[in-house]
Amino acid sequence: MAKPILVGRTSVIEANIKKLGLRLENGVNITIVDQENNPDYEKFAEDYHNIMQRKGVTPEYAQRESRRRSTLIASMLVRHGQADGMLCGTYSSYDIHLDFVKNVIGLKEGRNNFFTLNALMLEDRNLFIADTYINRNPTAEQLAEMTILAAEEVRRFGMTPRVALLSHSSFGSDQNDPSAQKMRKVFEILTEIAPELEVEGEMHADAALDENIRHFAFPNSRFKGSANLLIMPNLDAANISFNLLKSTSGNNVTIGPILLGAAKPVHILTPTATTRRLVNMTALTVAEIQENEKAAL
Repeated sequence: MAKPILVGRTSVIEANIKKLGLRLENGVNITIVDQENNPDYEKFAEDYHNIMQRKGVTPEYAQRESRRRSTLIASMLVRHGQADGMLCGTYSSYDIHLDFVKNVIGLKEGRNNFFTLNALMLEDRNLFIADTYINRNPTAEQLAEMTILAAEEVRRFGMTPRVALLSHSSFGSDQNDPSAQKMRKVFEILTEIAPELEVEGEMHADAALDENIRHFAFPNSRFKGSANLLIMPNLDAANISFNLLKSTSGNNVTIGPILLGAAKPVHILTPTATTRRLVNMTALTVAEIQENEKAAL
């Protein structure tokens, strides 16, 4: 699938390989970039200082961070073309890792924000939920941008995105609440900039998943069947919904968080990520890399 580059202390990585009985050997089927003995340390530290010097980072601090922060080192490997993609985030908070991605790798051209998308492969349906980790209370414009990016990701999975804009309000039932007004504005923006997209809302969650309920509330829906992409009005709604579904779905597959908007194929996982999820995210990252390489030809 890919040749892993592991960033860390060589002695610790090799001890864990031996403990787990893995057939991995540095320089053969893996590459280890040692934090304490990185030949590119000075180059990375200088580059990081150049990036961050007007954000309060001194040369000394840049040197210290470039030695101890594995996500910073990995981001620099991607930035300098020594790695094609990156997975990080199995320790500490999401925001710490996102800061390194934001500052070192940056946004894709034409994009204004980072967003996250999580996928749930359930027994009877596949669901994608956004934004699960980054934007606390996104604007209508941000939600519209996120929906476009999330729909592209759903297509990468071989599915046609059917987008539900979720709210406590159902097709205008609450005319006064700012959150409901925001979701209606998202619909208006998407209708204008992506008229081909199968999107509807604002609506209740049960109407998004059950066509009969939706038809009763609003017979003229722009898509048939069940929605597979759920756009939440804020971070609380998205994160709570995802974790509830994840916890009650048994042994079904979850994928993500998928980082949307980054200039390179990079994703930030969470400390609860399982081996299975790491493998799934590696496959997703490799697919992104291959897609980018084809587009560049």
